[in-house]
Amino acid sequence: MMNRANSFLWNLRQVSTFVPTSRTMRLYPLGFSRPRIVFSYNSNLRNLLLSDFGNRVQSSIRYLFQDALVFKSRDDFQTKGVSTETVLTVSRGLCPRRLSFDSKHSLFSDEGLKINFHHEASDESVLTKETKPTPVNYRKLSRECSSLSDVLDTFSEASTFPSSNYISAMWTIAKRMSDDQKRIEKQLMFNHPAFSQLCEQVMREAKIMHCDHLLFSLHAVVKLGIPQNSLLVQTLLRVVQERINECDEKCLSVLSTVLEAMEPCKNVDVLRAGVRILADQQVWKIERVFTLQAVMKCVGKDAPIALKRKLEMKALRELDRFSDLNSQHMFEALAAMNHRSITLLNECSKMVIGNIHGCPFKVLINILQSCRDLRYRNLDLFKGIADYVATTIDIWKLKQVLFLLILLEDLGFRHTDLMDLFMKKVIDDPASLNMKSIISILHVYSSLNHFYKCQTQEFQEAMAHSLTGYLHHISSENLLKAVSSFCLMNHFPLALINQLLQKDIINELLTSGDIERNVHKLRILAACLKLDTSCPKAVDLALPPLPSTPLSPNAKVADALSSLLGEGYFLRNVQLPHNYHIDFEVRMDINRSQVLPFSHMDAVTSAADIQRVAVLCVPRSTYCLDLTHPRGFLAMKMRHLKVMGFHVILVHNWEIERLQMKDVVTFLKTELYSAEAFPTADVNLQSTC
Repeated sequence: MMNRANSFLWNLRQVSTFVPTSRTMRLYPLGFSRPRIVFSYNSNLRNLLLSDFGNRVQSSIRYLFQDALVFKSRDDFQTKGVSTETVLTVSRGLCPRRLSFDSKHSLFSDEGLKINFHHEASDESVLTKETKPTPVNYRKLSRECSSLSDVLDTFSEASTFPSSNYISAMWTIAKRMSDDQKRIEKQLMFNHPAFSQLCEQVMREAKIMHCDHLLFSLHAVVKLGIPQNSLLVQTLLRVVQERINECDEKCLSVLSTVLEAMEPCKNVDVLRAGVRILADQQVWKIERVFTLQAVMKCVGKDAPIALKRKLEMKALRELDRFSDLNSQHMFEALAAMNHRSITLLNECSKMVIGNIHGCPFKVLINILQSCRDLRYRNLDLFKGIADYVATTIDIWKLKQVLFLLILLEDLGFRHTDLMDLFMKKVIDDPASLNMKSIISILHVYSSLNHFYKCQTQEFQEAMAHSLTGYLHHISSENLLKAVSSFCLMNHFPLALINQLLQKDIINELLTSGDIERNVHKLRILAACLKLDTSCPKAVDLALPPLPSTPLSPNAKVADALSSLLGEGYFLRNVQLPHNYHIDFEVRMDINRSQVLPFSHMDAVTSAADIQRVAVLCVPRSTYCLDLTHPRGFLAMKMRHLKVMGFHVILVHNWEIERLQMKDVVTFLKTELYSAEAFPTADVNLQSTC
């Protein structure tokens, strides 16, 4: 008995050498280590140590006793010098998820950090009010705090679980700030001493907090501008990968929104693939249209076509439940997938048109951008948007309306009322425009070939005068863009042309930048300088020759001309001076009542008695979207062909393909022999002279 007592006392003394019997501590959420630590020594711990004293402190072993979770993270952390041996108690009420920590992944970033502590508590009396602080609500916290630093101060005073509430509160506060204030507050946040502690706690809690808290943390962290390659963001991405099967519809919506805003990287790509799998499995269970659209944006353009069609079918089933906001955002969702669903786009277009008033300008821009990306053309939708902006033009800034006009031009849509109103505003206040805006305006109006009664000349002069003030600052390419736009509009400001024709600027344009585009614009300038009578200056530009590419004219039109006129009475693929090309040329008498053969024509008929006819087969792209108004380059070509003595007949390729051969022959006969070229009632084709 005496020997057993001596052995017991000896063991007890040995235990007391590394387990103090009385120390003061403060428990932080989930028992994670902070500077003040409580060590509680009671009979349970004593019995455990006595029964297993021979093993002492074991390495790389996890202990689980009562409510205590024990883990050790080894030295193979991603961050070097981190070695942590931890025995902690996690309250059942606070811990929603019992998970062991994976020692292969680093959750800490402090160099040389090594923490060795033991804690075990089975008695609830050990946990005081200080050790079990009341969890904070992020909404309440965002109302009480006015800055990001205030939230961090609150966290440093008494942090509670989960730490995601602090991150979410910071993002909620940041959303209320202006851009300048947000930038300053973010800098103060990064410099705050408690910020790194908050990041560490978020990483430590990542595996045990609720899945929605985890995803809200990731969302807030990304939105707050914390670098994507940081340890915090990458750790959260890895944990989300491990727990992605826990995602419900709400979590799936948050995760999709976050991934859409992130740059591609290995962890993001893996998660995006996971979202595609979840979407394929759960698409029919999604109840909220907003979640469906978030998933559509997340899966991306590389998603399997079967998944895209499945998401499309789900959206079509939910059409009756679409709100105005849902219909507006569906364009962007389909564009993100690069999936053009005509049925879905048409239905959403009707809803947008019916509820256009009050629609935010940013949403209108997103709709037009999505239509451009999807190559979706809807005249009613574009007209509805343009009508709305035209009627409310006084509430918009000039730059906003210009941005809208740029998108409409890219879509090939010309809204005369809006462009007229904008032209008036530009004439009234040209000083409000900068160089970039002036160049964009010139491009839009020249490309769409838009003129407004007697104010066109005033508009052109106002633009030229405003741009002349930037001659010492404008680049060679921008100057060329502006001058070529003026050429399309048949206006030639001398100051700009003289600046452009300087030898060093021409050499720069022919040797740097987009040379092919520069040469094309310089050819436009050269043709205008030679052919337009309003141009006061004619200069020969030494430009590279055109590449010799074989051209094949419209075969159906060629057969119709052969049937109508016979061989020898027309020419194919005629190359004209100034780099112009026409598909067919027919020569007639001056009254256009008789077709003349090309053989021995010079010996029989003088040039004054000949009317040359140019037949141009044109695609849709040479017209505005309504297919009645030629765009800038075609209008200039027709103007120059008329100067060269041609009568021009336009043949629409898309219309010819729908007609039978006898109808094509009838059309050509009517256009060739009529005194004036107008559309006929029987054949819906247009000819312009």
